[in-house]
Amino acid sequence: MRTLYVRIVLTFMAIAFVSGIVGVLLTSLYYEDQMKSINERKILDMGQSISRLYEKEPAINLDAYLQGIAELGFQIYAVDDRGEGKAYGAPFKHGKLDNATIQAVLGGEIYHGMKEENARLKLVSFFENSIRNTVGIPLSTQEGSVALFVRPDLEKQIGEIRVIVAVLLGFTFVTSLVLIVVLTRYIVKPLNVLKQATQRIVQGKFDVDLESSRGRKDEIGELARHFAHMARSVGQLDRMRQDFVANVSHEFQSPLTSIQGFARTMLDKEATPEQSEQYLEIIERESKRLSALSKQLLKLAALEQEDQKLQYVAFRLDEQIREILITLEWQWAEKKLNLELDLPEVTVSADSNLLHEVWLNLLANAIHYTESGGTIGVSIREEERSLVVEISDTGIGIEESELSQVFERFHKADKARNRASSGSGLGLSIVSIIVSLHGGTVEARSKVGKGSTFAVRLPR
Repeated sequence: MRTLYVRIVLTFMAIAFVSGIVGVLLTSLYYEDQMKSINERKILDMGQSISRLYEKEPAINLDAYLQGIAELGFQIYAVDDRGEGKAYGAPFKHGKLDNATIQAVLGGEIYHGMKEENARLKLVSFFENSIRNTVGIPLSTQEGSVALFVRPDLEKQIGEIRVIVAVLLGFTFVTSLVLIVVLTRYIVKPLNVLKQATQRIVQGKFDVDLESSRGRKDEIGELARHFAHMARSVGQLDRMRQDFVANVSHEFQSPLTSIQGFARTMLDKEATPEQSEQYLEIIERESKRLSALSKQLLKLAALEQEDQKLQYVAFRLDEQIREILITLEWQWAEKKLNLELDLPEVTVSADSNLLHEVWLNLLANAIHYTESGGTIGVSIREEERSLVVEISDTGIGIEESELSQVFERFHKADKARNRASSGSGLGLSIVSIIVSLHGGTVEARSKVGKGSTFAVRLPR
């Protein structure tokens, strides 16, 4: 299996190779379109200059003259009218001229060998050491006409430059490969760190260390920061899951243990009739507690479903709260609590059944945690963009350090004082979720010994 490192290196190598080929093709097109005719014109001018110089001094020995010109950096092939040819300078490696071409030049025509179509790249044909790749011009001598085929000797004229360019390109390509191999490790290293971090998360270890990657300002650094945030969130969810399972087990275990113990005592005939009646009452009470806990857990599961849809209806909010107070009348009347109500007529559009759960939980808590003779206040006020319902009590209050956690599942704010000994710790969690589903917020304010206030803010 190829690693990402190998894939990136091979990709960069392929890019370099393809770039080289495309560069050669484009350069060849540029040469053919812009430089080929210019180059052929230069060679033609040189050949004609060679011809004119000789024709000014026809007494010069042609053989010696052409040999001298060749030594200046040219390849020359001369053919007389008898068909005898001789090469001067570096030999032509391949190619042959047909008799018709030679006769045409002897007759006074110009041979444009460098302009002829070639199946090869035009850029490559420029360097072709072939007698066909020449310019043919006629030369008049005392012995008769001579056809001169001339081309520059590139080996002599730019041989060193060709070597330098070749060495430059070679070292550039090798250096590029070395840099690709080295720098790719720098690119892949943070990804390997992320890979190791994912392996730790799979093993249930969420304390991943990504500090070396998180300091980067690029996409990898951003990925590392998001990954670290995700790892913390997953770790927190895992701890919440474990706590949830532990709390559910504890909440179920306590009443089940009581039920099992009292039932066993009754089955063993060890209890008097009075004790049996008392035990049956305890069993009934614990069974109701289990039933209520099960219902709340089912309610939480239903509320947290992603496809949870609210059933919006228009209803009188003040009337709904009054109905709940009437339902709970036996509780607050038994404790002789005072009610301070400020419930103006307000119509809202919301899920009536779910909001009923909110007011029922908040009012039941207020009644439960307020001592006899205390006061419970319920008010509704309208703001520009929201509707605020406040439920307050003069109960025992909540520690300030606990306020941020009161909406967590199974959280009981006064464990030391057994404040919620009969509760499950799920009621306020349900309240928070329902309000959040409506796009609202709920907050708690409290002072120990002076009471608490829960403010539910719903969008208008």
